[in-house]
Amino acid sequence: MPSLCGKNIVAGKANNKPARFGNVWWQALILTLALMFFGAQDACALQTHGGVEGMVVHQFAHLHYILALGFLLWDLYRPDFVSRPWLLLRCFCVLMILWNILALVGHFAQSGLPEGDIVTEDGYLSAFLLLPLSFGRWVYYVAALDHLLCVPALFCLFLAMRRFYRDSLNSQGLGGRSEKKP
Repeated sequence: MPSLCGKNIVAGKANNKPARFGNVWWQALILTLALMFFGAQDACALQTHGGVEGMVVHQFAHLHYILALGFLLWDLYRPDFVSRPWLLLRCFCVLMILWNILALVGHFAQSGLPEGDIVTEDGYLSAFLLLPLSFGRWVYYVAALDHLLCVPALFCLFLAMRRFYRDSLNSQGLGGRSEKKP
């Protein structure tokens, strides 16, 4: 019996032609586009928490994110991770943990406010808080400034990833931007 080791085998048949996957990819792309256009509905990209279930799931997601970032932060304190990009990654973890805690507090503060305290006449993105400021309104207002933690955290992540990328290019000898030597 002749050996089939030197031949391409597709679906159990000996074949001298390479497998043709090009048509399958085009068919999958056409089918995906057709389903996207003909089965389109409202995307609901902004999640509102009108019901209790949505808020509970959302709060548990914040808690899960805090635990995941806490584990990553704990893992990054190994002696091998002492260079600058690892420090930036630790800063990202700390800032995102603080952001999640602030978001949890903000969601609880928002759920404690009466419905008319936040005015959204011109849409969700132009919401404002009515005066006078009580303690609950003040907590909600401070928690709404969560971007002051989230943006620096994402910037630290960007700097860490950029440094990891450049270091990998330099270690492979591909001529990434070289570091200044002291």
